Amino acid sequence: MAKGYWIAHVKVTDPERYKDYVVANAIAFEKYNGKFITRGGAWEARNGDMPYDRHVVLEFESYEVAKACYDSPEYKAATVIRNEASDGYVVVVEGYDG
Repeated sequence: MAKGYWIAHVKVTDPERYKDYVVANAIAFEKYNGKFITRGGAWEARNGDMPYDRHVVLEFESYEVAKACYDSPEYKAATVIRNEASDGYVVVVEGYDG
């Protein structure tokens, strides 16, 4: 079965409030066994303009689990804080199982 991933590109607008989001999202990530592949490390845009300054990839055991985590009550509560503290987007994708 292919793994599932979240790919997020974020511009933090309130760093202090964003710390609360990091604490809140950990509840959902622990429940759904989300594992960080990258979380805000060094980066450079190689093509085009990149308006976001934080890039995150999480891995889940499957695409279905990745979607369930995003839709969970635990993560919904965290998104309220995320939306107060940042702009950006999250894409949930199915891994390659070839």
